[in-house]
Amino acid sequence: MSTKLLLCDCAVSQPLDSDTIGSACEVECSKVHTALCTRELGAASAAMQQGDIIIACGQEQEVFQALAEELGVNAPGFVDLRDRAGWSDEGAGAAPKMAALAAEALLPQPVTPSVDVYSEGTCLIIGPGDITFALAEKLSGTLAVTVLVTDEVAPISRAFDVVRGRIKSLNGALGGFTLRLDAFQQLEPGGRGAFTWTAARDKAQSACDIVLDLTGESPLVQAPTKREGYLRADPKDPLSVERLAFEAVQLVGTFEKPLYVRMEETLCAHSRAEQVACTNCLDICPTGAIKPAGEHVEIDPMICAGCGECAAVCPSTAITYEDPPISALLSRMHILARTYRRAEGVAPRLLIHDAHGAEMIRLAARFGRGLPADVIPLELGVISGFGHAEMLAALAHGFARVDVLLAPTTERDALDRELALAQAIAGPNALGLVDEVDPDALSDTLYAQEVPQPLADPVLPLGNRRQIARLAAQALHPQAEAPLPLPENAPYGAVAVNTDACTLCLSCVSLCPSGALIDNPDKPQLNFQQDACLQCGLCKGICPENAITLVPQLDLSDAALSQQVLNEEEPFACVECGALFGVKSTVERIMEKLSGTHPMFATSDKARMIQMCDNCRVNAQFQQQDNPFQSAPKPRVVTTEDYFSKRKDH
Repeated sequence: MSTKLLLCDCAVSQPLDSDTIGSACEVECSKVHTALCTRELGAASAAMQQGDIIIACGQEQEVFQALAEELGVNAPGFVDLRDRAGWSDEGAGAAPKMAALAAEALLPQPVTPSVDVYSEGTCLIIGPGDITFALAEKLSGTLAVTVLVTDEVAPISRAFDVVRGRIKSLNGALGGFTLRLDAFQQLEPGGRGAFTWTAARDKAQSACDIVLDLTGESPLVQAPTKREGYLRADPKDPLSVERLAFEAVQLVGTFEKPLYVRMEETLCAHSRAEQVACTNCLDICPTGAIKPAGEHVEIDPMICAGCGECAAVCPSTAITYEDPPISALLSRMHILARTYRRAEGVAPRLLIHDAHGAEMIRLAARFGRGLPADVIPLELGVISGFGHAEMLAALAHGFARVDVLLAPTTERDALDRELALAQAIAGPNALGLVDEVDPDALSDTLYAQEVPQPLADPVLPLGNRRQIARLAAQALHPQAEAPLPLPENAPYGAVAVNTDACTLCLSCVSLCPSGALIDNPDKPQLNFQQDACLQCGLCKGICPENAITLVPQLDLSDAALSQQVLNEEEPFACVECGALFGVKSTVERIMEKLSGTHPMFATSDKARMIQMCDNCRVNAQFQQQDNPFQSAPKPRVVTTEDYFSKRKDH
């Protein structure tokens, strides 16, 4: 059974063209209601009982959800047409935009993988005794409380445990915190008078589910507001302490932890042979969830807060974002642009935003000018991971311009870097960040924008993020002949080799994590495939002759997909068998430096061995008198004649 779209003009406050919306997004539309959440609630009830529906109302979701629960039917879906399109200075021309938003709401969305987190309520409270003891008294009936007191105040109650110590490290997240403490002391509960303490000891370890930090000092973990289970408050603010207690008791039970990112270790270009190359994700992760693990990195899913910055800056696509995956995001952008054009829209703009941006849009619509009719909002859980590949893909889908609406808490490091890269590829006028905290200023900024022409022939870029970026760039530059110059640290580029300095030792080939540098087993030759190069810099760092330079650029021609010769030389012919081996210039240079001067090569025979291939050199070694591989002579077999000879001698 197909899904039906229920329309309501909200007390005739917005124009709705049901025919345009229905035909463009290929969905059955109801008649345009006026008070679907009040006087016409019966129509919503009847539609719910007939099948799946989507209600074009974002404000009264709780009313319709309660109705569905009362009827015992599936909860309806929702799409907000009013705040995002209808309440606008250009609302009369917003039918293509409404159709696009309705079509997006019909798309099924993938479920983010998750893992269960168990918290039994083991709670550690850290801080001065006069604050922590009172809080522990309140929580001890609900949580298993231990207080790590940071001053000399002694407890009186034994309703909770009390210890002293100095925290050396705190790791983990909700349900799995681990601590290391020095100068650790436990309470001695026996005896008269004040409690005493055990002798201090170092390297104590402990674990808990929840940490309440009332020290008022620097946080014990990176990005404390993003660390689940780590609650922090100013001990001098009683209201904040009370709020902390309320939050703590909610953290008992089983919780779903989304697995925001997926790691493919074999693609990671972090290091090879203990030579560090790419550290993009390590440098940008705000929570410290990413750590080196040999030749790749590893991500602690319990600490990861899902900002997506690591996936945006990963040059090899070893890290991919899963909330949602890029394929689902591309599907949403595709359906928005396609439906907008089918409804006779011309040049749509895309506005990427999060929950904060959604509230800004609602306020701008209710009290101001709202969004322009050609600005289509696309809400994401987080926007900090919206990278250059996604920006370019949106333009390739046919959007005339793409803007990202920042929130006060948005992590901007990756966005700033990715925007610069995307603008280097697509041009500065088609992409931007909107940093406005006032709804009216947001509207004014969008209305004042100059809208460039969209792509005449939109394409559907698919694949991983590198492939998507390349396909989108080719669509934006169909006639490009020269490579596009890119900013430093871009993940695309060439390798320039100083052939005068390069000795073709091929150290770069053996360590290249992406296989962009390739040797030729038949002759001394260094080949390069530009499309595979990550610009990680490992080849540059390992080159003993400093002969390699990175050239950030994006070559959109087919030549970038095939191997190119960077350096080659004539091989040397073995003086014994004639087999080709090594590099002729290198062998001659070694002969010139060592022959007749170095003690080991003082004779012509020794020097001659330099000019032999591996097989001939080994054979020559065995033929020499001072053969280092030669063992002692094999003992002669004793015979009967030997025994007779010994008897005659005696």
